[in-house]
Amino acid sequence: MGSETHTVGSKVWVKDANESWIKGEVVRVDNGGALLVVKTENGESQVKPEELPLQNPDVQGVEDMTRLSYLHEPGVLWNLKCRYMVDDIYTYTGTILIAINPFAALPHLYGTHMMDQYRGADLGELSPHVYAIADAAYRQMRKEWKGQSILVSGESGAGKTETSKLIMKYLAYMGGYTDTGEASGSGRSVEEQVLESNPLLEAFGNAKTVRNDNSSRFGKYVEINFNRRGVISGAAIRTYLLERSRVVSVNNPERNYHIFYQLCDGASAEERAALKLTQAADYHYLNQSTCYDLPGVNNAEEYKRTVLAMTRVGIPPADQLAIFRTVAAILHMGNVNFAPGPEESSVIGPGKAEHHLAATAELLGVDKDGLLKALSTRTRQTPEGPIVSPLDVKAATENRDSLAKIIYAKLFDWLVARINAAIGEDTKCAASVGVLDIYGFESFATNDFEQFCINLANEKLQQHFNQHVFKMEQAEYEREKIDWSYIQFVDNQDVLDLIEGKMGVLDLLDEQCRFPTSTGADLAQKLYSTSTCKDSKRFSKPKRSNTAFTIDHYAGDVTYETANFLDKNKDFVVAEHQSLLASSTSSFVAQLFYEAPEPADAKGGKAFKGFKFNSVGSQFKKQLGELMAQLHTMEPHYIRCIKPNSFNKPSQFENTNVLHQLRCGGVLEAVRISCAGFPAKRPYPDFVDHFWMLAPSLMRDASMDDRDISRHILERSGVTGYQLGTTKVFLRGGQMAQLDKLRTDTLGKAATTIQRRVRGFLARKHFQRLRAAVLVLQSAARALFARRVADGLRRNKAALVIQTRYRGYTAHRDYIANRKAVMRLQAIWRGRTARQRFDQMRRLHAATAIQAAWRMYVARKAYTVQLQAALVLQTIWRCKQATRELRHLQKEARESTKLLEDKKALEVRVTELLATLEVVQNQRNELRQQAKDEKASAGELEKRIKELEAANAELQAAASSVATAEYEAECAKRAEAEKEVDALKVAAAAAAEAAAKTKAELDKKLATAQEYIQRQLTERSDIEKKFHAMKDDLITRLQNACAQRDDARAQVLELQNEMEKMKEGLHSKDRQLAAAAASMGAAGAAAALTPGPAAAGAAATNGPAATPDGKGTPLSAVSRAPGYAKAMYDSMASSLGIAGGAGTPTARRPGEESPALGGPGASAESELERKTRELQAKQAALIAERRKAEEERLLGALSGQPGVSQGR
Repeated sequence: MGSETHTVGSKVWVKDANESWIKGEVVRVDNGGALLVVKTENGESQVKPEELPLQNPDVQGVEDMTRLSYLHEPGVLWNLKCRYMVDDIYTYTGTILIAINPFAALPHLYGTHMMDQYRGADLGELSPHVYAIADAAYRQMRKEWKGQSILVSGESGAGKTETSKLIMKYLAYMGGYTDTGEASGSGRSVEEQVLESNPLLEAFGNAKTVRNDNSSRFGKYVEINFNRRGVISGAAIRTYLLERSRVVSVNNPERNYHIFYQLCDGASAEERAALKLTQAADYHYLNQSTCYDLPGVNNAEEYKRTVLAMTRVGIPPADQLAIFRTVAAILHMGNVNFAPGPEESSVIGPGKAEHHLAATAELLGVDKDGLLKALSTRTRQTPEGPIVSPLDVKAATENRDSLAKIIYAKLFDWLVARINAAIGEDTKCAASVGVLDIYGFESFATNDFEQFCINLANEKLQQHFNQHVFKMEQAEYEREKIDWSYIQFVDNQDVLDLIEGKMGVLDLLDEQCRFPTSTGADLAQKLYSTSTCKDSKRFSKPKRSNTAFTIDHYAGDVTYETANFLDKNKDFVVAEHQSLLASSTSSFVAQLFYEAPEPADAKGGKAFKGFKFNSVGSQFKKQLGELMAQLHTMEPHYIRCIKPNSFNKPSQFENTNVLHQLRCGGVLEAVRISCAGFPAKRPYPDFVDHFWMLAPSLMRDASMDDRDISRHILERSGVTGYQLGTTKVFLRGGQMAQLDKLRTDTLGKAATTIQRRVRGFLARKHFQRLRAAVLVLQSAARALFARRVADGLRRNKAALVIQTRYRGYTAHRDYIANRKAVMRLQAIWRGRTARQRFDQMRRLHAATAIQAAWRMYVARKAYTVQLQAALVLQTIWRCKQATRELRHLQKEARESTKLLEDKKALEVRVTELLATLEVVQNQRNELRQQAKDEKASAGELEKRIKELEAANAELQAAASSVATAEYEAECAKRAEAEKEVDALKVAAAAAAEAAAKTKAELDKKLATAQEYIQRQLTERSDIEKKFHAMKDDLITRLQNACAQRDDARAQVLELQNEMEKMKEGLHSKDRQLAAAAASMGAAGAAAALTPGPAAAGAAATNGPAATPDGKGTPLSAVSRAPGYAKAMYDSMASSLGIAGGAGTPTARRPGEESPALGGPGASAESELERKTRELQAKQAALIAERRKAEEERLLGALSGQPGVSQGR
């Protein structure tokens, strides 16, 4: 004998401390059905029947939980788990969708191919999916042109944001089709614009909590607008209850908002220097928690994503910089601490507080002293005038935190407004679909003001949800035409009255916030003593706390600590803060705190105020009221997101955690509402298929339909209170279990009869099988013995064959082994003989190589000794020659006093160059043409050089024919002349070095001369006032010429190098001419009379420059070189005593007496001497022309360089 619904063998659910519910089976009924003995995986236990819900017969779960036979808590939990383990993450409860986060990618569930399947399909026609809810909302909007709302709720980490993204993607997909099903061609993707703003909102509105690394700390409502064609025409985002207190207070191991860490780690070095930022651990608002980084998240990369999102929503770089300056200012403001001052006042704290105060003021664009005054004092307006009172350390700190929260909240609201402006809201749309992504019910070990506000929002949404579910139940009852007037609806209005009613918790909280000295304990005592709270069944006081209170929510009891309620509820804007930041030099900050002027009071004057009081609770209550008013005008659709485990891992289902979320999400509340009416609903065909055995005779009556058969079954079963609808049977709670018990008993009796018949049949079959088996065994044994005899005969024959084969094998194996041994011995002997012959040949070859190497060594050694001896002799001789040459150069260097004259000449030259500077400025544009002319002149010069070479060749031919006879006599003289030329070259090199040293001194004097010229120009400008403007320009160009002197010198040196190359070519020609002239002179001297002593002395005195033998020709040619090279040669020539003037050739004129001959008989010159003088004259003229061209080129370069600099 058992209870009304349980019997032996019933499958039931048993409560468990770890798994919430586990499966069990009734094995015994005790005390007449008062207790049931249940067997579970943990053993047997005695449980009351009312505590054992029956299991559903469905093994794999159902897509819609309203079709469960037993709709109760363990049935819902088991159905969700069964489907989740096979990746069916979506399940219906009527029209409510339950989505379980898989924590893994399921690409087969999403994409365009799935959208095509669900487009136009009725709800329930296909498997449960978020696309089905979105499609139902869209089609109902197109059908009725009434606003639709999709409410997505769940705890942090349950997948609300991803679900909202999928909904918006599907709505954007549907918004791209017309009524005919073709693409509308709309190029505007609002879904993309909304999703592009997600990184920005997540950076400023998301933070790490104990349950989720990216938890949204605000509610978001996205309204998508559609026109009459069903195409998206706009969208808007609204946010609710940003958790402002997180800006100034963070619990360990949570984090502040992501943007603070992104800015500290992702900003460049220049940006951090401009914002005066360091690492995140240095700021008070961030180092309250030890968590600065998230696993798998790079703050620097996230910072780049945030900046990119700002750019995409249309925030210009200037505003981006202003946003980051504001965020950095909040961080610096948190490090502004205070110390006690005189008479209960506060002053700026020690350490770096002064630095952070200055940084905050600079970043906000306000005065530093004004900011300090606004933080440490409070001004109260009275009819007699303002009263400024100082604040103590605690009040000043609270004032600082209040300002930081206000700045961040206004910054967040500004970002949302900019995003909405970028997306564009269509206020004239035909209808809209709203997607509400809001936080779920929260209950922690310690619950604060944020949990209180969040749970208030969930209470309001749960009331809306209950009304919707109850309305759906009523609609189904009316559709099935059953009587439902006696069903009672349980509402949670009493909880809402307790919280937001008159003199409720929010009113009492705002009242306590108006008192500056109130604490959390005062608020708790106020709640305990107020009749509104203490008389409510939903309100209670914890036994072990005097600062907490407990509210019985729809999801269970939640205890709130009031310690931080007052601080977190305060949201007033202090007048000093408002006026200070509204007058900021930063237009962005001033825009954040812009306040429209308030109207004057009734007396015509302005109202006196110290601050504008406002509270977070009242604001949230107002926003929540507006949201609920909007939701009441729209048709709701519900999605409940579930987080299956706390480890964020796939294929793990925690029963306790999921059950808590089902309670908080209102799913079990919807089950409770369903149970209050008719929780068990079965279509007539399903009911008859399941319970036909209770009236099997009715199945043979063809005149009865399924509805009549169902009614007769219920009547015969004795069930009362049921209702028969149009298509379904509606049963009260427990009646389905009663019918299942009758069905089980009936099936049990039928099973007993079937078992008796089957057992007899099985016994007979068993005997027949045994008898057949005995016969088979007998025949098998006889055959076995016969096979054994035949096997013995076969074995004997096989043994003989094996012996024969084995003996032949052993004989063959021995023969093969002997043969291999003989062959191995032969190979060893032959190898030894060959190796001996090879070794003898190798030794002979090595001896030959050693002999060759030794002979080569002896020859090389003898050669090396001779080479070293020759080198030593050469070195000694060259050292002797170098010593003699050095002494000669030192002697000539002492005579370099004539360089002073060259210095004067250079000063004159500098003066000329400066005088010419103004003239050559106008010739800058002719530089290119001059360069072309220079190239042409260089070509002509080369041509003339070739002509000279040809003439020289002719001259040498003539000279060789005349001087052949005298050549041997003059060889000694020529060698001496060549030595003198070499000595002069060495002297010239030494003089060049001395001139280089002198050049530095001349540069200094040149600078002095330039200063003197500037003074002269200044005096001249005073006299010539009409050329005042020309004077300034000239001075500027002169200064530029001085500044770029080094560049001009470099160009001059390049020109000089080119000249030196050409001079070397001329020198070679000069030397050839000089040699020819010397030979001809020697011939003439031999023919003439011998000179006297006086003439010889004169020749010795004049030196090589006065002789026509050509020894001074190379240096005289150098002296005619233009520019700096000529000046250097003149200085060397004066110091060495070399005669010769600029532009005058050293050759004698026709008719002039030869200094070497000095007699009257020397007037008669030979034809060879005349040709030599003509050739020298031509050469001098050519060198003079080249010098003039080089001077003009140098002057052009010096004059053009300042102009080029001015152009740059």
